[in-house]
Amino acid sequence: MRHHTSVRSVAMASAALLGAALLSGCGNDGSTSVGSDGKTTVSVGVSGNVFDLSIRVAEENGYFDKQNIKIKYVTLNASTGASGLQSGSVQFLNASPTSFLAALSKGLPQLSVATNGGGNPLGVVVSDEFAKKHHLTSDTPADQVAKALAHSTAGASSANTKAEAGIFLKAHHVDPAKLKWVSLPNPAADKAALAKGEVDWFITSEPIPLQVQNEGDGVVVADPLKVPQWAFKDAGYGQAVVVQKSYAKAHTATVKGFATAVQQATTYLATHESGDKAVLAAARATLPGVPDKVLSASVAQVDWPRSAEQDEAGWKKTAEFVKDMGAVKDSSVTTDDWTNTYLP
Repeated sequence: MRHHTSVRSVAMASAALLGAALLSGCGNDGSTSVGSDGKTTVSVGVSGNVFDLSIRVAEENGYFDKQNIKIKYVTLNASTGASGLQSGSVQFLNASPTSFLAALSKGLPQLSVATNGGGNPLGVVVSDEFAKKHHLTSDTPADQVAKALAHSTAGASSANTKAEAGIFLKAHHVDPAKLKWVSLPNPAADKAALAKGEVDWFITSEPIPLQVQNEGDGVVVADPLKVPQWAFKDAGYGQAVVVQKSYAKAHTATVKGFATAVQQATTYLATHESGDKAVLAAARATLPGVPDKVLSASVAQVDWPRSAEQDEAGWKKTAEFVKDMGAVKDSSVTTDDWTNTYLP
């Protein structure tokens, strides 16, 4: 389906994610267990962004239940996801391709068993003052937006999003090195810097850019619906379900059940409107405290695949995007690193 904050609220959201990470990690040995009801409980690493929606929808719609699987969520980030999977604190990881390819480059025996989101749901949000000065709106063409950003002060809270902004700018012959970049610790700091006039704009994943716009504190002038370099057609896979190879071999039925449920969820997302009741219910659980209007718009930023199957062309495209970002020195991926074996 391709349809398409106040400082306090973003800070609270960031704190909630951190709290979830701490709480979910306490007393959790990550072991797969079968309860008296015959259902297998597994831990899955999520990051608290819109890409987690396929797993939440699988739970909301009862797809995991039909596979006799119960889910325990563990909030991880780019720096802790791979280690969490390797240590066994989670059995499944909802991973970005950048994190997955970085793990492969380090020789970690990880395996992608499904793709559950395409493209990159990024947003560039400019201050109202900058938007007025350069006559920018949400409908301004991408080339005009890029040129307006050419001599600006930009904020980014991760090397990846900064690199993704660079890919967009270079596509319109704007040198990102000529901008003044301000490195910020998290999206809450991005928002604070924008409000204080310390940056003209910032880039991060949804829903925060759309939430900032919804609260009247900025204008989203670039997203994957406008920037093809961030969409599936050019960027490839945006998210994948990853397991350890040893776990897949030892727990074939569980991996098949998990991958099947996720595919049913991505199919549901691809064939239902972003304002669908079940989609919104899952989105609220994924991103608590975010207005429904922003949730629906964020869901529409992702290219949800009707099938979770992967192929060589898709991974080649994805690896090239990661290489262009400069995020992973060795972004190679082979057919030994992904499989459709566990899909229905």
